Amino acid sequence: MTVTESVSLDRRLHAARPDLADARLVGRVEAARFVEAQPARVAVPLADLRRQPASGAPLETQALFGEAVGIFEETDEGWCWVQLAGDGYVGWMPTAALVRDAASSAPTHRVSALRTFVFPGPDVKLPPLHDLPMGAVVSVTGEARDHNAEYALVAPFGAVVRQHLSPLSEVAEDFVAVAERFVGVPYLWGGKSALGIDCSGLVQVALAQAGIATPRDSDLQAFQCGRALESDKPLARGDLVFWLGHVGIMLDAERLLHANVHHMMTAVEPLDSAVARSAARGSSVTMRRRLGAR
Repeated sequence: MTVTESVSLDRRLHAARPDLADARLVGRVEAARFVEAQPARVAVPLADLRRQPASGAPLETQALFGEAVGIFEETDEGWCWVQLAGDGYVGWMPTAALVRDAASSAPTHRVSALRTFVFPGPDVKLPPLHDLPMGAVVSVTGEARDHNAEYALVAPFGAVVRQHLSPLSEVAEDFVAVAERFVGVPYLWGGKSALGIDCSGLVQVALAQAGIATPRDSDLQAFQCGRALESDKPLARGDLVFWLGHVGIMLDAERLLHANVHHMMTAVEPLDSAVARSAARGSSVTMRRRLGAR
């Protein structure tokens, strides 16, 4: 690939290879062929996005049920080269994890619980079909109730307990409270759910529940989330603290919430402890950022 202008393209966010590239990149890169992305949606609870079209390839990130993607290429081996519509991440996803957008319904609600079950009908005693993670989006087509619960009928497959969903127009007031619900969740590089999550995935998922879109990786979040906080300003709840390759969320002026490899889970600890441990490895805080107008 040859960049034909001075702007450097990030392979994570630009679909460009020597043989194939996004049609929107015409004039910016050289490629044998340019194609328009074909719209699709994620049709499984969690879809792994990998660096190469192989199940053993490194996990880049995960896409959640109902998430919109654009397909640039589909291989005979069962892989699609795609770009996520939300954060723009590019990678390889199993074809079986996708449904063409024309065959799916537009989402109306978001899963606001850490996880919820999809039942084949409005009855919590029925064996669940599968689960859905926080942040998955669904199309609600009706409602039902029995003596146990109220349900949202979800196209095309079943019913979800109503209180586990929120309309897309509703957002959480405190993204930090959302992030706190992940305490104890195992650390997973590239993970974005209660089954496993990483530091920047935690920030992205929690902020999404508050209606705030943010990049996927911590190096991008460090320059695009909120505003830089002056070094003499005391930290407060919701501030983000960055190291090279890592990010955490302040619970208050002293405590840090972060998914990290030291604990191998999402944990809360004094910021001073995290700073000292990182310093012992030769890593220091590179950025502090504050969201909103505080």
